[in-house]
Amino acid sequence: MLKLRAILIMTVYAILAALASFWMAKQSYSWFPPEAAAEAKLQDDLFSLFTGLGTFIYLGVIGPFLYSLVFHRASKYDMSDGPPIEGNLWLEIVWTGIPLVLVLTLSFVSYRTYEKMAVRGPMELVHLHMPQVMQSAYAEPFDSSPQQQIQNAAQTAPIEQIDVTAKQWAWVFHYPQQNITSTELHLPVGRRVRFTLRSEDVLHGFYIPAFRLKQDVVPNREIDFELTPVKEGTYRLRDSMFSGTYFAANQADVVVQPFDEYQQWLADAAAQSPTPAFNQAAFEYSQESDREGATKGKVAIRGWNSIPPAPPPVVNYAPKPEPDSPPA
Repeated sequence: MLKLRAILIMTVYAILAALASFWMAKQSYSWFPPEAAAEAKLQDDLFSLFTGLGTFIYLGVIGPFLYSLVFHRASKYDMSDGPPIEGNLWLEIVWTGIPLVLVLTLSFVSYRTYEKMAVRGPMELVHLHMPQVMQSAYAEPFDSSPQQQIQNAAQTAPIEQIDVTAKQWAWVFHYPQQNITSTELHLPVGRRVRFTLRSEDVLHGFYIPAFRLKQDVVPNREIDFELTPVKEGTYRLRDSMFSGTYFAANQADVVVQPFDEYQQWLADAAAQSPTPAFNQAAFEYSQESDREGATKGKVAIRGWNSIPPAPPPVVNYAPKPEPDSPPA
């Protein structure tokens, strides 16, 4: 009778733990920025899977532990030893086999996800002797029909080519078909985009949280990467690698807009003459030089070595500085 009761309690608790894990897996989608690219759902699904399994394992361990602590405690003056229980072969096989299968399964699913996204690490790129063959990173269709229609259209639309140059400390975007450059990245919604990433100096990280994209940019390598923006809005590109003193200022806006507005922006930018863009790193460097009385182009000694930023990029289009920032 006691054994049957224990089995019933464990069964009910396992069902409750499974429901709680499923709820946590669904909640994990709200912990991230909006899914602004088709590939974002690939990574969010993977994280949701890890969250659900992690919650179930945690509850599966902490629940029996608390139950034993409350209902199976020894009495205050009980100094006797516990029963001499020997090892159980089947129990040992189960608690060894299940974690092994889980780890191997999660590793395989993670590998497949990042393979679809075509993300490459720095060491993989450094030792890459063959030309990079990139698979299309089309994600599974979204549940909502408008985004699914966008993805279906993206598979047949022409691919937009954009060259991305990273340097200390600025992002420069070149649109080769129109031969224009910008310090603000504009993308058409629902169109496949292929980036060619380059670095002029050190290791940088091309990181757009809303796209779930973080691609290392390695010097002396050209790295191709594709994605499909599916949600209009303005997002933020950051340098995820420590690339020097002013790497935190190495940011840019990413504007995802309808295709007709994107075409109009390209036409407006092509009509503008290239001019130096405002650069936050260069401005902070000059301010530091003025405050510390250093000679032009050289910062006073502050306890660590620093290098001057690259000259502000000369581009067709640059966003206006923030209200608290000085003009270029």
